[in-house]
Amino acid sequence: MSYRENIAWDKGMKLVVDVYKFSECLPRSQRYVLLPQIQRSVTAIPSNIAEGYGRSTKLDYARFVDIALGSTRELQTQLELCEMLSYGSAQDLIAKAEEIARILYGLSKSLKKQNPMT
Repeated sequence: MSYRENIAWDKGMKLVVDVYKFSECLPRSQRYVLLPQIQRSVTAIPSNIAEGYGRSTKLDYARFVDIALGSTRELQTQLELCEMLSYGSAQDLIAKAEEIARILYGLSKSLKKQNPMT
């Protein structure tokens, strides 16, 4: 199986597109502050899944999946901040990120179970 067949990677890639579209509505004042942070965290999700898949051990893969999970939580926080600042509703994006987080948590747990040294 390729990382491209991983459902979390696929959903992560779609979330990148959705978040980039959402970020277009952010005010100009956030061009150098919140916007790059949001874009970095969302692109880190599928990027870390792919990078981890390319590593030599399941334990390494699990570590990158955990990093992707952290990026998912970071993104959710930033989207919630956008809502608090009245930059637009991000509930749909937050929900999609939560779905990805659940998938990543299960994948991480499975990978670590396969390697009892963790």
